[in-house]
Amino acid sequence: MKQSPSGGRRLTPGRTRALLRTTVAAAGLALVGSALAPVTAGAAAPKPAGASATGCRQPAPQQPGGSELRTLASGGLSRTYQLHLPADYTPRRDWPVVLAFHGRGNTGVGTEEFSGLSNLPAIVAYPNGVIGTGDGDRQAWQGAPYAAAGVDDVAFTGDLIDELNRTLCVDKRRVYATGKSNGAGFTGLLACRMADRIAAIAPVAGAFYPETGENCRPSRPVPVIDFHGTGDVTIPYEGDAERGLPAIPDWTAGWAERNDCRARPRTRTIEPDITITRRTGCDHGAEVHHVAITGGGHTWPGADSYSGGGYVTETIEAHEVMWQFLRQYRTPRSVVR
Repeated sequence: MKQSPSGGRRLTPGRTRALLRTTVAAAGLALVGSALAPVTAGAAAPKPAGASATGCRQPAPQQPGGSELRTLASGGLSRTYQLHLPADYTPRRDWPVVLAFHGRGNTGVGTEEFSGLSNLPAIVAYPNGVIGTGDGDRQAWQGAPYAAAGVDDVAFTGDLIDELNRTLCVDKRRVYATGKSNGAGFTGLLACRMADRIAAIAPVAGAFYPETGENCRPSRPVPVIDFHGTGDVTIPYEGDAERGLPAIPDWTAGWAERNDCRARPRTRTIEPDITITRRTGCDHGAEVHHVAITGGGHTWPGADSYSGGGYVTETIEAHEVMWQFLRQYRTPRSVVR
C-alpha cells in the first residue's frame, strides 16, 4: 500500500470515500477538511503538558519515530513490551496512549507490523503476554482458558501505565486499549476492572471467554467500538457455546446495557462488506458501536501483513476507524489517578 510523505498510508479516492462514510457512521463525528486523509503522526496535536504529568519535560527514553523492546518488572516476572513514539513526540505535550494486546501465540512486534497503529498520533505500547497452556509455547492473556495460571495481566497493565506515566509525557485521561482475538478479549476484562484508567476500548475479532466478563461492574460507563468478521471460523461471529463464547451482537448488547444506552440501535450498511450498528443515548455519552465485516475472517481490517485466517477487508482500516471513535473520550477527572 502506498505511503504518504509523512509515513502514513495514502487512500485511493474510493477508499477515502468509504473511510469517510465509515467514520461518520462509526463515530458520529462531523468530518471536514483534513479528516478525509488517513490519520498520521502529525494529526490532532496533543495538548500542552500539565503540571501533574510525571514524565513531562524529561528526555524521551528512546528515539521518537521508532519502536524499541522494553522490559518491566511486574508480579515477580520480567515482562516486555514494544514501545513506539510518534516522530514528533515532545515531552512538552501530553500524549494519548494506545495499549495494543496481541492474539494468542503472536507478539507485540507482530501486532505492530499488521495493525497500522504506530501511524496514530499517540504513544503506542504493544505488551507481550506470558506463555500459557496448550499446544506450543504460545503467549496469552488473562481471562482465556489457556492463559498462564497465576499471572495477573490486569496488574501488569496497571504497572505498564505507571511506567509510561513515569517516563513519558502522557495524558492520563486518554489511555485506550485495543487488541486482537485473545488480546481483544482481554480489553473487555480491562474495561470491567480498570475503568478508572482505561478511557475506551476497541477489540478486534475478540475472544470473549466467560472470565473476561464475569462479575463485570465497571466503575463508570466505558465506550466500546468492536470489529468482527461474520465469516470468522476461529472465534465465530454467532458464538460457540462449547467454549463459552458469546455471539458478538450479544456481547456488544451487554455493554450497551451496562452503559445504559437507551436509544434504539441504528444499523447501516455503508459498503457491501461493512455494516455499522450504533447504540447511543448512553450514560455519560459512552456509546457502543459494532463494525461487522461481511464474510470477514479472523483478521484485522486493512491489515498490512498476515493477521489471521480468512478474508481481509480493504474497505476500511481498523486503526483509522477506531481512532476517530476513541479520540473523543477521556476518563473523568474525578477518577484519574
